[in-house]
Amino acid sequence: MSWYPVPVPSQAGRRFLVTGGNRGIGFFTAARLAGAGAHVVLSGRSRERMDAAVRAIRDRVPAASLETLVLDISSLDSVRAGADEVLAGPPLDGLVLNAGMVHVPQERLESVDGNELVLATNVLGHFALLGRVLPHLADGARIVSLGSLATRLSTLRLDDLQLTREYDSWRAYAQSKIAAQSIGFQLDRRLRAAAGGASAVGGASGTASGVAGAGDGSPRVSSIVAHPGYSISGRTPRVAGVNEPTRRVRFANALQAPSAQGKHRGAEVIVHAATGAGVESGQFWGPRYDTKGRPSLKRPTRTSSDPEVGALVWAVAEAATGVRVEMGA
Repeated sequence: MSWYPVPVPSQAGRRFLVTGGNRGIGFFTAARLAGAGAHVVLSGRSRERMDAAVRAIRDRVPAASLETLVLDISSLDSVRAGADEVLAGPPLDGLVLNAGMVHVPQERLESVDGNELVLATNVLGHFALLGRVLPHLADGARIVSLGSLATRLSTLRLDDLQLTREYDSWRAYAQSKIAAQSIGFQLDRRLRAAAGGASAVGGASGTASGVAGAGDGSPRVSSIVAHPGYSISGRTPRVAGVNEPTRRVRFANALQAPSAQGKHRGAEVIVHAATGAGVESGQFWGPRYDTKGRPSLKRPTRTSSDPEVGALVWAVAEAATGVRVEMGA
């Protein structure tokens, strides 16, 4: 696996689900985990694109243990069906909530369930998936929620997360990533509260119950938030059927080399959050130099790590999806 400079601990015998594993950060995360010996379930909307991703990984890791799951993360019915397939298999040791929209629509669109499409794709679908599969996670499993540098560049309209009053494409994306980070940190608080411990980013909060921790206040399952920096296609190796930027894109992206990296490098942060030693629930990881570099422990924005904001965003997600995320049995 010459794409990657940093070794990953053996993941033999471990099972991961990577949403959006057929392209971008998700693909390179899945490839990295498979290369370390994990069994990886790649989910995505297109069977054809997932098959291409599987071929690309096996070109480099012939013995890779992979399976695919057709799942449209913006559709609650599709999430329920996909979760049922996951529940029929062995427990998961890791859940990487990666799927999402980066190139968002210029006008407000709605999902099949009537939710604003960017929020539905980047936040609500993962929340609903989490509600179904959380009890199916093995002891010591890690949930990695993908954040973004965009969280630093926008505010959060808690009274209009669905952007019904005024839609702006940039706000739709940035606000969705603030919400995704907020839920990741709130999940840590709820897991710790259920286990009798304290959150790494704020006081323990929440009303969930039933998590059997390690007896020392540590949650049975960890929730980590990570962002891949500024990772772009033109700085990424060409992979047939997965990443095939035009010459024009490569040229334009090369001009951003001082501040940008490839998606294979951005995936290093996500893989570290999912597998690295010393990673703890409630932490926030990103590239060392913010936009690029090796995995490093970072400080999240005040809004995304605020417990009160987290509780409100969580409540919005529950109302929009009709799902209550129980902290596990």
